[in-house]
Amino acid sequence: MKLPELTQVPGIPESAITDQLITTLPALAAGAPWTCRARAVLWLGRGGKAATAALAPAVAKQATALSVVGGMVHYEHTPVGPYDEVFGAVAFRQGRRLSASVPFIAVNSAVSLVGGRSNWSLPKTLAQFEGEPAPGRTMTASRDDWSVRAATRATGPAVPITISRPITQEWPGGAVRMATLRARGRGRPALVTVDVDAEPTLSSWLRSGRHLGIAFDTIRFTLAAPL
Repeated sequence: MKLPELTQVPGIPESAITDQLITTLPALAAGAPWTCRARAVLWLGRGGKAATAALAPAVAKQATALSVVGGMVHYEHTPVGPYDEVFGAVAFRQGRRLSASVPFIAVNSAVSLVGGRSNWSLPKTLAQFEGEPAPGRTMTASRDDWSVRAATRATGPAVPITISRPITQEWPGGAVRMATLRARGRGRPALVTVDVDAEPTLSSWLRSGRHLGIAFDTIRFTLAAPL
């Protein structure tokens, strides 16, 4: 994907980037797949009409949003170096097929922004971050027009966790492509208190409140090239 096309990656308004920002971005530094190591806090929310409406149009056809997964991540090792991330993903069903899609994602790394949009059509935007994703800590991501804050309290011991999930994204031009995420880590059950200040769309489905979640002491994952 060429740099001018990056603004055409589908996403909600809070994920938008400007033509002016495009002129400052670096070239693609690392193609797919990416293998990363991170610490993270994930939380679970309900699906419904607002979550379905957040999906890109080509992904949303005959889709039913089952749940929402929010996340705060500190990447310790990636092909483009360390950075922080916040995201909101929608788990959905189309017939018998289960998948997830990411309408909102923000990072504090321009090279990660380019990689996410170019490799997987993930609508990464830039944001500022404070804190860390860990039990007893709070992490905040913000831009001029929105903020997401997550405070985490662990409620149990760390256990091994394995994840394998297709990630489905709409690409510029309307094509739908799928990439597989495979992850292993050690995570603690947690309560995550989330405060989302983001109108008009993000706060309608990545909701504020107290959520069940997982605090990963460490997680390693590979996101494959899309098919």
